[in-house]
Amino acid sequence: MTLIKSISGIRGTIGGIVGDNLTPVDAVKFASAYGTFLKNNTSKDKLKVVIGRDARISGPMIHNLVVNTLIGLGIDVIDLGLSTTPTVEVAVPLEKADGGIILTASHNPKQWNALKLLNAKGEFLSGADGAVILEIAESEAFVFSEVDDLGTITVIFDYMDRHINEILNLKLVDVEAVKAKRFKVVVDGVNSSGGIVIPDLLEKMGVEVVKLYCEPNGHFPHNPEPLKEHLGDICKLVVEEKADFGIVVDPDVDRLAFISNDGEMFGEEYTLVAVADYVLSKTPGNTVSNMSSSRALRDITEKHNGSYKASAVGEVNVVEMMKATNAVIGGEGNGGIIYPETHYGRDSLVGVALFLTHLSNMDVTVAELRASYPQYFMSKNKIELTPSIDVDLILEKMAEKYANEEITTIDGVKIDFAENWAHLRKSNTEPIIRIYTEAKTQEIADELALKVIDEIKEIAGL
Repeated sequence: MTLIKSISGIRGTIGGIVGDNLTPVDAVKFASAYGTFLKNNTSKDKLKVVIGRDARISGPMIHNLVVNTLIGLGIDVIDLGLSTTPTVEVAVPLEKADGGIILTASHNPKQWNALKLLNAKGEFLSGADGAVILEIAESEAFVFSEVDDLGTITVIFDYMDRHINEILNLKLVDVEAVKAKRFKVVVDGVNSSGGIVIPDLLEKMGVEVVKLYCEPNGHFPHNPEPLKEHLGDICKLVVEEKADFGIVVDPDVDRLAFISNDGEMFGEEYTLVAVADYVLSKTPGNTVSNMSSSRALRDITEKHNGSYKASAVGEVNVVEMMKATNAVIGGEGNGGIIYPETHYGRDSLVGVALFLTHLSNMDVTVAELRASYPQYFMSKNKIELTPSIDVDLILEKMAEKYANEEITTIDGVKIDFAENWAHLRKSNTEPIIRIYTEAKTQEIADELALKVIDEIKEIAGL
């Protein structure tokens, strides 16, 4: 497995050969490059970086390597221990830190880990900054501190509680209204930090919690990407418990999916749609999501007289466009909610709190709420990459083939038809081509996906 270096960080599988996987040597190398990058871009004598990790089995090992590397560079570390990606993003500006690192491979399986790198605002580094860090890593242009100048460690283990309090104090979060409804919710925390922080948030909002896979031991009970095919257990349990709905998060708690009261998927695409519907009803404005997200967000935004824009895939890109269009809410269709009132980062906690408030203001079930939104259906597929597959050629040929349709090429190739669309792109996080399609029925979305996959295979000679 080749290390993947992208706007989503440095990620790879644990073990194996240096340079081909995320080995201890690679972890030290990229932590050194990040620390050096920070030092090269400041006049400060002393820098401070916030570190947190999810519950992956490899987490403590990578955590210790990264923390001690930064200390070796003379950088002080704020150690949050077991945490979430949005919690670290919130902590960086609150601690007046110069950056942050989250140790997580997000939705990837347990053999993966990664370094997600943040700036002083608690936001992901730009592509240009990431490129500079990679250059520093390649040249190994590191200068470590002498013994009297080593960094220090400050341990703060209650930041998830602080993060919860930040959420509960938001103007659009109505804790009392939620308490009055006496909701019952099943939580699948995929045995990571979400199994702690989501139940804690819910209980502070007066919600009865049924826990499923909430032990933060890093042994993921199913593939941690919150897709329908991985979530049979919680779908069944929601019905058995007669719960109002279910909540699923990924290991680092930036992706959020709901299960309706009937045990069916609310649809990770519709997490953002529902939350945006509520936010826009209280604070009208613009929205942003990425090109692989549902058209339903556009429809809801226009219903509230706002303007919708689509960015390239990746949180950095979404945030950049949100700032440019002054969007009041945005995110990614994979269940990522970005609410600028808290911070510019995907945050499942804010998504849960806003969704609960929205639901508490309405006299409907979650299934009825889902049925009230524009109906689109998505098919998400992938093709494993091999050295022989020329992705750029495939994308070029597909763009040529559909030149008579509306084509967007800022991130792979998106083909917009009158009633549906297909988006083909190389993943930032895995060695795959993603093929997303959307249509007015699941059958049409699936058929379009199969058609596109066959065309790709023909071009690639597979």
